[in-house]
Amino acid sequence: MEIEVKVYTKELIQDVLDFEARLRKEEDFWGWEIDGKYIDSVKKSFDDPAFDHSLSLLAYVDDKVVGRIDSSIIASHFDGSKKAYLDWICVIKSYRHSGVAQRMLSELIQRLKSQNIETLIALTASNDEAQRFYRSVPNSEMRDTGIWIDIQ
Repeated sequence: MEIEVKVYTKELIQDVLDFEARLRKEEDFWGWEIDGKYIDSVKKSFDDPAFDHSLSLLAYVDDKVVGRIDSSIIASHFDGSKKAYLDWICVIKSYRHSGVAQRMLSELIQRLKSQNIETLIALTASNDEAQRFYRSVPNSEMRDTGIWIDIQ
């Protein structure tokens, strides 16, 4: 199986929408709807300078998106460092355990390295499959507990 990784651009939004529809056919537990509001927000994000430090990649097999990884650069005055935050990694269930996630993560790490980013931080999903994946990532270790604070 040949996996091609591309940078997610505005021109590829429809590919991602198709991917998300296929995700929901295989597993229907996602926390948001693919509706007009969602699509509009995604389109606007590509024109908003606040997203200039975001990097999203798509994994294609046979010209269809089968995986997606999203990150953003975090610059902190705490220690003068720049790190990256891994916001999302997902592979269509029928393509899991075939190297897609590892390929996307490897490509992301190479791109971050070229920007002199030395650390990638991720909140890990609490399900067993996600935990096994993150524990298998070379040069990684589970350190701190994550917290989500919803700002209302």
